Amino acid sequence: GYIQAHAYRDGRGVYVPAEEVEPRGDRFYLGDELVQEEFGKMGKSLKNAVTPDEICADFGADTLRLYEMYMGPLEASKPWNTRDIIGSHRFLQRFWRNLVNEESGELRISADPPDEELRKNLHKTIAGVREDMDSLGFNTAIAKMIELNNSLTGLDSIPAEVAGSLVRMISPFAPHLAEELWEKLGHSESLTYQAY
Repeated sequence: GYIQAHAYRDGRGVYVPAEEVEPRGDRFYLGDELVQEEFGKMGKSLKNAVTPDEICADFGADTLRLYEMYMGPLEASKPWNTRDIIGSHRFLQRFWRNLVNEESGELRISADPPDEELRKNLHKTIAGVREDMDSLGFNTAIAKMIELNNSLTGLDSIPAEVAGSLVRMISPFAPHLAEELWEKLGHSESLTYQAY
């Protein structure tokens, strides 16, 4: 599928740079000129491309990668919305905070086993993510990880069994974050060489 974005034409029917267009109410203007909004494949010809470098500078490469895979099924055309990237960024921040204390930088991991409900939820997530990865359903795999991650919010500590599994599951989507957490978990060899 294509990644689509809003494009704008001036009165002559010529595409104008999308980043220079400003909304005013329910209309769009390039300077003082009213332009028409349409939706099309993101690219140079429609002057509506968003460069990955800008997104990486603002949110990081992991966030961009995660957002693109979370947008929808690979075979479907999807609308790009830079404001939606914030949701992916917040998920990764919460993921980090669930495992690492923000103030001290220390791990929030315990050697205690997960309770029965959390273990059941973990294994349900592992099975679902594995199935989704096999069918290239990246968006639904991410949704399952978000759900599990949200269930960890508010716990005093995260069982090591859960933390290790979560870091492995997130690694194809946010490899930089996963490698850093993997090292914090005490592993000297890269996560890249671990069984998924």
